[in-house]
Amino acid sequence: MGIALGVADVQGSRRVSDIIAALRGAVGAAAVLTGADAAPWSRDWTGAYTWAPLCVVRPATTAEVSAVMRLAHENRVPVVPVSGNTGLAGGTVGDGAVMLSLDRMNRVQDIRTAARIAVVEAGVILSALHDAALAQGLVFPLTFGARGSCMVGGFVSTNAGGSNVLRYGNTRDLVLGLEVVMADGEVMNLMSELHKDNSGLNLKHLMIGAEGTLGVITRAVLKLVPKPTATATAMVALPSLDAALALLHRVQEATGGAVEAFEYMPRRYLQEYARRYPQARPPFATEYLHCVMVEIASSAPRDVTASTDGTVPLTALLETLLADMLEQGSVLDAVVAQNEAQRSEIWARREAAGPLSLSHSPMVNNDVAVPLDKVAVFLARMDARLATLDPAAVPLVVSHLGDGNVHYTVWPGSPDPAHCDAIMQAVEDEVLALGGSFSAEHGIGLAKRPSMARRKDRVAVAAMKSIKAALDPRGILNPGKVFPD
Repeated sequence: MGIALGVADVQGSRRVSDIIAALRGAVGAAAVLTGADAAPWSRDWTGAYTWAPLCVVRPATTAEVSAVMRLAHENRVPVVPVSGNTGLAGGTVGDGAVMLSLDRMNRVQDIRTAARIAVVEAGVILSALHDAALAQGLVFPLTFGARGSCMVGGFVSTNAGGSNVLRYGNTRDLVLGLEVVMADGEVMNLMSELHKDNSGLNLKHLMIGAEGTLGVITRAVLKLVPKPTATATAMVALPSLDAALALLHRVQEATGGAVEAFEYMPRRYLQEYARRYPQARPPFATEYLHCVMVEIASSAPRDVTASTDGTVPLTALLETLLADMLEQGSVLDAVVAQNEAQRSEIWARREAAGPLSLSHSPMVNNDVAVPLDKVAVFLARMDARLATLDPAAVPLVVSHLGDGNVHYTVWPGSPDPAHCDAIMQAVEDEVLALGGSFSAEHGIGLAKRPSMARRKDRVAVAAMKSIKAALDPRGILNPGKVFPD
């Protein structure tokens, strides 16, 4: 699948060879890739989209990004910013465009332990940021399966979520400041280290989640938190999703809000995991309909100081809570990790969601959010709706249950695009009827533009388009994404 982004404009304003020569002059010949060298930037992670870029430009500094954008603006050349290219919504499709890769801008410039901040370039890989913070006894608390390849610019541009949103919020909640190169090459310095700043419109938040359509993020100031010194992780089987919500609230109350992750993995998901990874141990001897992973963490001495028999209070607390609920019948089974290997085994099940979803083709990829107490209602309604719409369809569900984010992937019985779109519209119907959102954390890109056209408030879309026109009047930044026609 591809989308034409403006080759004719490039050829009309200046010959392609001249554009490429000018870009090489701006950033160095070795940093401009064409032909076979551009192949790694010619498809997305899912394999659903492929394209042929005009070239790939890999600047090493903000000044070089600025020079590239000035050239692009002057010559009306479309530019698609790209980081780790791990998105799921087609947000980096760049047929005929300059792919602006930030991968060489990969320095962690500063870790300020007293202020608990990190100053980083946009090409820093998330796992490298984790390591740099950890070396100073701190944590950057954003995490998800693609942490070994996704980059700062990408997760900021998509306002990524992940498994720790319940305690720490989305990316938006972890960013203090940004540096952004605008469409015309001007550099906007929003590199604030402040937790409070009421000096006018919050342009930082305008850029977060804009998917590279309003500017190119080149640096960021990010919040860090103390490294937990004790963690307790468990797999829990429950009789219903309502019981899961009751478990969440009880653990939150008992720990003072120390729940870091609360992830729903129903029976079908765990069955698919067992098929894909037959060497992995099942979480329980019995296949339960509803399972969650719960993790709590603390650095408070009362929670982490082991007793004389080696018992860690935080782990003991979780074990006691689960034992009480087992006795009451509100929990059916539970296994608490006793070491890091067992904890990693639990996390591996959840972080396999991406590969599992992509193991079948075609797929209808839905990333939705509903109120916490409506998740069970949404899933029940979709089970009924899907049984009528496509009896052969197989839904694969996994959820950040603690924040109401449901990844509702459907493997349809027919590959017909109109049929797949009908399934997508059914999901939208049920989500919006419950006061939810058709996009929770993956963004819009190309994949969700039809949903934007169908479902987004008309006045809100008009306002978004006005902002886009004001900041990128020539429409060169990631064209064809996010905004519906």
